[in-house]
Amino acid sequence: MNELELAERLPATFGVFREGVDRQLHTGLQIYVSLQGEIMADGGFGLSAPGQPMTSETINLWLSAGKPLTVVAILQQWEQGRLRLDDPVVKFIPEFAGGGKDGITIRHILTHTCGFRNVETGWPEASWDDIIRRICDSSVEPDWVVGQTAGYHTASSWFILGEILSRLMGLSYSDAMHKGLFEPLGLRQTFTSLTPTQYAEYESRLGKIYTREGGGLQLLDWHEPARCEKPSPGANARGPIRELGYFYEMLLNEGQYKGRQILTPQTVAAMTARHRVGEFDLTLAHKVDFGLGVIVNSIRYGAETVPYGYGPFCSLRTFGHGGAQSSQGWCDPERGLVVAYFFNGRPGEGQHGRRLRKLNEAICADLQLT
Repeated sequence: MNELELAERLPATFGVFREGVDRQLHTGLQIYVSLQGEIMADGGFGLSAPGQPMTSETINLWLSAGKPLTVVAILQQWEQGRLRLDDPVVKFIPEFAGGGKDGITIRHILTHTCGFRNVETGWPEASWDDIIRRICDSSVEPDWVVGQTAGYHTASSWFILGEILSRLMGLSYSDAMHKGLFEPLGLRQTFTSLTPTQYAEYESRLGKIYTREGGGLQLLDWHEPARCEKPSPGANARGPIRELGYFYEMLLNEGQYKGRQILTPQTVAAMTARHRVGEFDLTLAHKVDFGLGVIVNSIRYGAETVPYGYGPFCSLRTFGHGGAQSSQGWCDPERGLVVAYFFNGRPGEGQHGRRLRKLNEAICADLQLT
């Protein structure tokens, strides 16, 4: 799909993209949209970097929008009877027990009620083992009631989920994700880390990310080997955005994708139900409802203020996850709608929140879902 085709099929969506380019919020957009199984958009538009077009094949960094991938890998282990959601983490990582963390369960991690948000992990400079050691040596935050106090964990708890997965499967986190999820689902160009050989192979297709500073866009180094080659379960998945869309199509289809059963329908229902309801999130500074590792539509707490929401036209069953100031993937099961997109400019939370709301609203308007 080229820009003309996007402008003809989804004119309001295209308008949000072009407005952002004109305002120097981003230079490129990659988007995938499907409705009732029909692909409505699949392409890249604008520039990934000067002289480098954004295409549907560009391998972009999804940041926290990739968190649900790790969730599904953990839930596969639940289905296989190798863990329970209310198992304490220490059952799998005994050294995690210190600092008041002995009662923290896998469910607490998935609902962001576990209380070790601010550990300095040292990623990407620190080794995986060093990062796990730092987290295990940390303590629960003062006045935090595990299982009740709510606060989104950007990185620390996700390394713990990755370590549990690694120990259960006897593989590195990245290899466990590929074997357990990416290969069965057919995500051939999705990575949680790149080997040096893979980096050399895909370097020309790696998307760039900019931050907005001083009224313009400044290139970040997040496409460099130091980051690409180090896994971070909560922040470092990358691939063409269509593959994130395929992941949500699997969830829309009750765990099945192209004849392969990735999760059971019961597990998908459990993942996307509201497990944390009406709680004020100390990190997001807003009431936000969570399923198991996904944000469930929280528009009831403020359509114009809820962070990383899905817009005014989605059902309350809509679920997904955003990536900081850049990306989002979500599914509205009542509409049969799957959306995944990536902007290559990070303009600040306020600007991105407005851009995100405009884009989600525009997509639904273009598809006559208002």
